[in-house]
Parts: sequence; structure tokens; C-alpha cells
Amino acid sequence: MTYTAPPAFTTRPDLRGTFGMTASTHWLATASAQSVLERGGNAFDAAVAGAFVLHVVEPHLNGPGGDMTAVFATADEPGRPVVLMGQGPAPAGATVEHYRTEGLDLVPGSGALAAAVPGAVDAWLLLLRDHGTWELADVLAYAIGYARDGHPITARVTETIGAVAGLFAEHWPTSADRWLVDGAPPAPGEMVVNEAYARVLDRLVAAGGADRRARVDAARTEWAEGLVATSIDAFVRTPHRHSTGGDHAGVIRASDLAAFRASTEEATTVEFRGHVVAKTGAWGQGPALLQVLAMLDPLPDELLDPSTVEGAHTIVEALKLAMADREAWYGDGDVPLDRLLSAEYAAERRALIGSTASHELRPGEAGGAGGAGRLPTLRTDDEVAGPGAGVGEPTVGSFSAAVPVDDARQPGAEPDVAPTGETRGDTCHIDVVDRWGNVVSATPSGGWLQSSPTIPELGFCLGSRLQMSWLEEGTASTLEPGRRPRTTLTPTLVLRDGRPLVALGSPGGDQQDQWQLLYLLRTIVGGWTPQQAIDAPALHTTSFPGSFWPRTWTPGGVVVEDRLGDELIAGLEARGHVVTRSGDWSLGRLSSVTRDPETGVLGAAANPRGAQAYAAGR
Repeated sequence: MTYTAPPAFTTRPDLRGTFGMTASTHWLATASAQSVLERGGNAFDAAVAGAFVLHVVEPHLNGPGGDMTAVFATADEPGRPVVLMGQGPAPAGATVEHYRTEGLDLVPGSGALAAAVPGAVDAWLLLLRDHGTWELADVLAYAIGYARDGHPITARVTETIGAVAGLFAEHWPTSADRWLVDGAPPAPGEMVVNEAYARVLDRLVAAGGADRRARVDAARTEWAEGLVATSIDAFVRTPHRHSTGGDHAGVIRASDLAAFRASTEEATTVEFRGHVVAKTGAWGQGPALLQVLAMLDPLPDELLDPSTVEGAHTIVEALKLAMADREAWYGDGDVPLDRLLSAEYAAERRALIGSTASHELRPGEAGGAGGAGRLPTLRTDDEVAGPGAGVGEPTVGSFSAAVPVDDARQPGAEPDVAPTGETRGDTCHIDVVDRWGNVVSATPSGGWLQSSPTIPELGFCLGSRLQMSWLEEGTASTLEPGRRPRTTLTPTLVLRDGRPLVALGSPGGDQQDQWQLLYLLRTIVGGWTPQQAIDAPALHTTSFPGSFWPRTWTPGGVVVEDRLGDELIAGLEARGHVVTRSGDWSLGRLSSVTRDPETGVLGAAANPRGAQAYAAGR
């Protein structure tokens, strides 16, 4: 048996060039970043410019009050992948005891009690300071322009606003003032502005400084200790509606913002089929992808083919094992990664993959400190009552209509939002590579317009990343002040022969690494091009506790795009998988940029689903 041949047709071309390439989840961010490259900026200048534009044009997927992680490599040290850590911790007042006294057994999915310290803005500024070349004013000019002068709002944003319009009107008046026009969402294509956020960015630029680096540092201090911090502190003290149906005040304070600074750290890596794959540490879910690759590496190629029954089954079962370990062991603490990523451990886990679907959560014995390894209480959708229960996994049903990719009526892939504001799997992504060999893969998220009420002075709201922490004592990701919630944000950098080859990422919450795995298998093992791999039909498992409130799971669950074919889907069902069909073009929203280490030829590819992501370059 051989690996499935790639399709002859792709929805978009695989871009090729030698100057610079950008791919992101919104064409305005891609165009802005590419403009920076054209004007002499490097990949880091371009990524930062594009990222701040994403705050403005994809406010339902990310915002300044959210978080981000990135993996990058510089032209000076191409063999050293570095993680940019923009995940803020739990505030000092975010104790399990406080949430319990508020009558909660889970951190809410929306509202200020779900807010970690915002980390995205400081992380982007740190990247610009240390590796960029442009002045802050020039980098932020794109976002300031779109915020002050306006941009045509996409249908995806208006659909999200419509989903929570009742919440805004009844409980979040500042969000209603910000997003509703005569009580209704703006129409798709209508020009929208955000003057308040433009003024926030103006303040960062005006912070001053003696030289470029000093000016960026002054902006970081202004963000952490100025208007943003004081406005957040004052606003969250008033109780407001949360996804649980109750009203609560937030616990985040100005002192929490002042205490946080983004940082960089060495990437976590494994080798797979002659490639080094680089991810975050286990404070994110990234090492789960590395565990799966370690399990699959020795298997024959045909078992790594998601287009066949045997391959799809094997991949899904390996994913279940890795995600069980994620739940048992991953968090902001002493995680035994040496054991979890070892060849010996991978062999032990691989031996558990049987011929039928497992309906159990089976973490391994990995050792480690404290209470790590203790699973939280497992609950299915049927066992959860109240607002938000049973809304399904991220993106399921979002593309229920099987329509051509180029049909403008195609429903949006983002987001999955309950009327309470609970949101699952909503994120954006940007990849940039320049002619010198600098490359960055970044996944900003959180601070969605539906996360919590808009803070009027700022024009944005807080994120909801704390919902990924448990209120049960003794788990690897139990809520604790100063501790980072285990984020789902998980960009990827792939190296070959000590030089970057691919920067890759995707929105999708718990699905991000699952969809990226399919890309890696199809390109590295199957020899497919990036665009072929991105276009290809996807699947993922839901047989583990979700990271998003209300933290439920579907034992044996697999979600598939119908394009995988009736024969494959029936084959999975025959093996005991609980299959959910999600439509033809519903899963996997990847983008990537590439650089051939031998020739220096650059490439880019982007997701066609939703008709919004875009790649550009020359």
C-alpha cells in the first residue's frame, strides 16, 4: 500500500518567490505585513504590524486584551527555534476559594472572572524591540489607520455580534454601545471604526524614549502601568453577567498588569522523519503534537495517511493518548517532558493503539511532582445543564452547507458562540518569512468582542483564557494566582538540516495541533505541497475534556469533513468511533510559509474555508 496521491487541483496556488511571504487569517493583515516587507522591514516588523491589524479587523477572534504565542528563528541563528511567550498568568485575586465562594465549580467561559492578565500586546512589543528594525510609530500606523479611519466589517464579525446581541442589549451595555447600531449588528461591508483603540495606540507611540529600543520599552510601560491598566482595574469592579448566568465582579487589578512582562524561551522539539518540529513548553498544548509524532514515527507510511480508514484510525487513537496526557500532566509547573517525549514512552503509548476505537481517557505513567497526573472530573454534554451546554465542539456545523469554496454565500468557519458569550476554538494566525531567512509563526487569540464587556476608554475587552484552568485541587492545571492557564495556542516551526523550513499554524482551540498534524503527515510523509495539505479534508477527535467552558468531552468522538468520503467514514464507525459529520469545508484553517534551505525559495499557502484567509508574496 502506498500513501494517497495528492489532488491535482487546489483551491489556490502554492505561492513561490524569493523576496518575502506572508499568510494570515485576514487579507488586510496579510497585505499590511507584506507592505512592511516591501518597504524594507524584516519578518518581525511585518508580523507585528499585521498582528495589530488583526486586533482591529478580527475582533471576534482576538484582541488587545488577549494573549499570543509564537515560535520564530532569526537569520543569525537559524537552527535555534525560540518561543515568544505572551500568555499572561492568573491575577493575584484569582484563587480557587474566591471562585468557590462565588458559587462556581468551573471558571466561566465569558466575563471578567475568566480573564488572565493580557499578554499579547507586550509580547508583540518585545518581539519588535529585540528583533525588529522599524520604529513603533511606523509599525502601528496600519492598525491606527484601520481603527481611526475604518475598515469594511466582514460577515463573520457581524454574525458573531448577532449571536450575542441579546446579551449585549440586556447585560453588557458598553458592548451594545460599541457594536450595535440601533440595536442590531452592523451590516457586512459597513465601515466600522474604533477611535478608543486608536487613542490607546497613540498613547503607546507618544510614550517617547531616546532611541528605538527605548521607545518600545516606554510603550510597554505605558501599556502595563498607564491608562490600560487603570481602566481595566476600575471597570471590572462592577459586577456583570458571566456565561454561567450569574453576575460577578472581576478580580484583575492594575497591579497584575504592572507585574507581567512577556518573555522568550527555548522551544520544545522532537525529530520526525529527518525534520525537527518546534513547539511551546507544556504550559501550552504544543508538546501533545510532539508526542503524537513520536508515536507515529516508526510506523509504516500507510498508517500515517489520514485519507484511509487504517491511517485515520491510527492517527485518531494516537491523538487520544497524547491529549489524555495533556489533561493529566500539562500545566504551568513541573511537567515531566523528558519522559513524555522519550522514545521509550512513545513505544509504551504506541502499544495501546488497538484495532477498535477507545472510549476511555488513558493518560500514561509519567512521574513528575505534586498532584500532576490527576484527572479532573469528566463530564459529557448530556451531563451538563444550564447555559451553553450542548453547543458542540468548535466549528462543528459552521459549514453545514456543502457549497463550492468560491461561493460567497459559504457560511463562516468562525466562530462558535453561544448566546451567553461562551466561545470555543476562536483564534487567528499569521506567518511571515523574509528574504534574509527570518521566520515567525504566531497565534494571537483571546480578548474576543464576546469575551466580556467592552471597556469604553479602551475600545476592547478582556480575554477568557482562565477558563482553561480547573477549580478542582491537585490537577496539573488547577487555578492558582500567578500561574499561566494551559493555553491552546500552538504555532509550529519545522526545521531541516538546522534551518527553518516551515512556519505553520491554525485557529481552532483544541483542534489546532490535530489539524497541523495532518498537514505535517501529508507534506513530510506524503510529499504533498502546503496548499494541497491545507485544502485536504480534515478530521479531529473530541474524546478528551475540552479546554473551553463547560469542559465536556465525547468518548470515542471523531468529527470529520464529509469530503473524506462515505467509505472512510463508515470504516471509522465500524471500528467504534462516534462520528460527527461537519460538512464538506468545515475543519482545518491552516496557513503556512516556507523556505527551502538549499535554494532560498520562499512559499506561502492559506486556508480557503470561509473565504477570508490570504497568502501573499513575491
